Amino acid sequence: MKSVDDLVTDPNGVYVDCTFGGGGHSREILKRLSDKGKLFSFDQDLDALNNAIDDPRFTLVNQNFRFLENSLLMYGHVQVDGILADLGVSSHQFDEAERGFSIRNNAPLDMRMNVMQGLDAKRVVNDYEEEQLADLFYYYGELREARKLAREIVHHRKNKSIETTDDLKKVFSYIPAHKQNKFFAQVFQAIRIEVNQELEVLKEMLQQAYKILKPNGRLVVISYHSLEDRLVKRFLKNGMFEGEPTRDVYGNYEKSFELLQSKAVIPDNQEIETNSRARSAKLRTGIKL
Repeated sequence: MKSVDDLVTDPNGVYVDCTFGGGGHSREILKRLSDKGKLFSFDQDLDALNNAIDDPRFTLVNQNFRFLENSLLMYGHVQVDGILADLGVSSHQFDEAERGFSIRNNAPLDMRMNVMQGLDAKRVVNDYEEEQLADLFYYYGELREARKLAREIVHHRKNKSIETTDDLKKVFSYIPAHKQNKFFAQVFQAIRIEVNQELEVLKEMLQQAYKILKPNGRLVVISYHSLEDRLVKRFLKNGMFEGEPTRDVYGNYEKSFELLQSKAVIPDNQEIETNSRARSAKLRTGIKL
């Protein structure tokens, strides 16, 4: 597994899996660790607790990875040797129809990765102002017709609350059949990102990751859409999310990471065939300087 190969350089080290999910990456990491190694895996989804690994080297932290630094401090670790983050929605969350993540099944509008939080997709769709909806469709769904989409939702919800994923899809029934899969994937992505604050959480995690990584520690990130990938790419390049770094008289700037590969690694055909999520995956690895 390329991501874990890039991550683990010291079998006796301390490593973090930010997105435990079904535990696939965590199990691969444990295979590469000695008896002295340690792995802390994070997941805010209560369902992930069912996949906990019975191994004395393993600790499952039922927290959002935005609390990475403080959570590790509670276990007595100020620095770690490597951090892996496989972003986005897990296969399990997509497969659980009642979670409302998938466009394939009718389900309540939910989309919460943490079912204990208050904000869900139903509240976003039914309570957000038209301008708020337009912004999230434009920035998080990268949909050019964002304002029109927001108007359609506001118009429909005046007569009846939009309760389910099918209700939401019916609002946009005018979309041609051959464009529907991509269109609804973008609409659902935009709402999901808003519900879970995914981009803000990612920024917080990346900043904390730099603080707690040891020199020469590795940060490995798998992203699935351009919004995530741009943030990761810029952060690994210059430690920033926007703007330009301060340069010296020679035009050089101080780097935070050395990139293991100059470009993102994409999955091969075999991995794509066995994992539908892999189709848009991009792997980036940075070594802390």
